[in-house]
Amino acid sequence: MTFETIYELVRHSVAEFKNAVAFEMLNDEQVTFEEAGRRIETVQQQLVSAGLRRGDKVALLSSSMPNWGICYLAITSAGMVVVPILPDFTGEELDMIIRHSESKALYVSDKLYTKLPKECVADLNLVVRTKNLKPISQTVREQGELSVPAAGDLAAIIYTSGTTSQPKGVMLSHRALCRHINLCYDIFPLDSDDVMLSVLPLSHTYECSIGMIYPFSMGSRVTYLDRPPTASALMPALKRVRPTVMLIVPLIIEKIFRSQVLAKFNSNGFWRTLYKVGFMRRYLHRVAGAKLKKVFGGRVRFLGIGGAKLDGLAERFLLEGQVPYAIGYGLTETAPLLAGAAPSMVRLGSTGPAAPGVELRLDNVNPETHQGEVVANTPCAMMGYYKNPEATAEAFTADGWFRTGDLGEFSEDGWLYIKGRLKNMIVGPSGENIYPEEIESVLNSHVCISESVVTEQGGHLVALVHFDSDALEARLESMRDEWEQRKDEWSQEWERKKSEWEFRKDALKKEILDYVNSKVNRFSRIAEVVEQEQEFVKTPTKKIRRFLYNEGNQQALKEAQERQREEAANAAAGNK
Repeated sequence: MTFETIYELVRHSVAEFKNAVAFEMLNDEQVTFEEAGRRIETVQQQLVSAGLRRGDKVALLSSSMPNWGICYLAITSAGMVVVPILPDFTGEELDMIIRHSESKALYVSDKLYTKLPKECVADLNLVVRTKNLKPISQTVREQGELSVPAAGDLAAIIYTSGTTSQPKGVMLSHRALCRHINLCYDIFPLDSDDVMLSVLPLSHTYECSIGMIYPFSMGSRVTYLDRPPTASALMPALKRVRPTVMLIVPLIIEKIFRSQVLAKFNSNGFWRTLYKVGFMRRYLHRVAGAKLKKVFGGRVRFLGIGGAKLDGLAERFLLEGQVPYAIGYGLTETAPLLAGAAPSMVRLGSTGPAAPGVELRLDNVNPETHQGEVVANTPCAMMGYYKNPEATAEAFTADGWFRTGDLGEFSEDGWLYIKGRLKNMIVGPSGENIYPEEIESVLNSHVCISESVVTEQGGHLVALVHFDSDALEARLESMRDEWEQRKDEWSQEWERKKSEWEFRKDALKKEILDYVNSKVNRFSRIAEVVEQEQEFVKTPTKKIRRFLYNEGNQQALKEAQERQREEAANAAAGNK
């Protein structure tokens, strides 16, 4: 069934699937579609009682829970505009977004409410707890009005967490969000028997569109966790829910691959030798893949991966391990999906062909590499950036296609391969175009590296790396054995270093340097490996803020790292 507005979607699903469970918290409340309909009416009456009308903005700042989706659907189906906000924004950023969006009401979870400045809250008509839909404060009491939205009406403003700039408000219409449902269905159909486990923030368009709106339209069940998806929380959840569908970011599967698979096959010389043999590696991956599918509950038929580039070795494991995964490509500005394929069709390194109803092409193509900027013609494109006509004009070509800012190339039969962000490109000494993401993909395939950033410093390429502590400990054990065999050769260097830790890291850096430079082209070779002891500073959507690691940004980096340490300490204190 095709919907034109969220209003139509809600009316259909509440009536069609009324006795089925729409949303649930793990080991806690279950909300049927019928109950969701009643709560949607409650939210709408609250908004109307605070004077809100068609087109008014309502901020949604909450951790994932059943009432998150209920608030989103209530606001949009009432003809108002939802402003979902990522929970990882700072208090200052939250204040800026709420004011910039001109939100008149706020639905907020308890912990996130404490991040908001008092002045920001005081200016709102209405503030309501998402947990129980009980008002916290109401400063305006007058009769507003519900209205039925049109397909072209604004439904949502989503503020992106840019890696180099202030957040921009992406405006998505009812038509864009509803056409996206058909696009998803044509790639991979869901039905009322499907169960999803949601582990990503709902304020991220990826999870909201594909992990909430789409399953709600199909009568599927979505289960939420009441805590971050750490291994200790995720494992029992997978066993309990046994999801058929799940959406994750590359970081999750890469951690599983490195800690559970790659670490095992690099643990000693026997496994390393065996793993290098093609047919044996494929067999070992198949065995490990079967175990992984059991860990995920044994019913997963679609493991969607998106939000960033997936490490090539991790993807090869999924493919050879016969894990039913698929990599999608898209942006917030396109609601988000632009390209994708069902698990039965995946190709290593590709995001798949253009999604049904979407046209993709390359602009400014390099005749030597055949790579260019990916631009898209999609019915799900944004209306523009809120109150930012200059950025909106820059985002579209003269003929109205959206500029993704990503560099890509197509296979002969139209499968898309993303190479990196154009704005991250480094120009080499002889004018070569160097894309750091390609070098980082090689770096991150090393068992001892957790994540990396390649930057230019003093005219040379430098690899900043954050080591995997578990892998380092395993490496230390193996080095102790090697020390007994080569202690005479190493003794002088060891004496100079005076530190086992420093010695092994220097040896490891040299190993990484040789490893990477043997796998990249001549002008992409790195000159130095530098350790980053603290995790890289990231955006709320967990993308590294690359600009902080460029030359000249040392002070901004120090300030960002200090904020990161404070947030980590506060989070740790809150979990006790």
